[in-house]
Amino acid sequence: MKTPAQAKTRRAGSRSRKASGAKPHARAQRPVAKHAASAPELQYIPWHTIPLEDLNPLLQRQFVVGQEIMLARVLLKKGSIVPEHSHHNEQLTYVLDGALKFWIDGREIVVHSGEVLCIPAHMPHKAEALEDTVDLDVFTPPRADWIEKKDQYLRGK
Repeated sequence: MKTPAQAKTRRAGSRSRKASGAKPHARAQRPVAKHAASAPELQYIPWHTIPLEDLNPLLQRQFVVGQEIMLARVLLKKGSIVPEHSHHNEQLTYVLDGALKFWIDGREIVVHSGEVLCIPAHMPHKAEALEDTVDLDVFTPPRADWIEKKDQYLRGK
């Protein structure tokens, strides 16, 4: 059985929008409680319709949440640090552009553009952007702390 925090998720709307004049996808950022009887909803979400969330001066993100998965687009300026943390979510990090140095499992691993790192649940990790970087992070289950904005380790608080 899921906790109330795990049961919360956000889902974006399923309507497509024209590129010009598109308004932010309000449902992409709004928590929606999951219902056992609800059918999965098809989602089409252009990134430009999701506002960038400023976490600190060097870190921004956007994310979309499905039934049991979450995709985040993370923008890190050179020198941005993601402090050591762990979570119960399995994570895939795919670097689209730039490079991230990870401290994980007693090792230092540099993940370059076009490379993927698979981080098991509960494994502590830290990262630093070696240059301006854009990555996609996939989490399962979705990160409740991100959805509820309780991710103070990223916000420098």
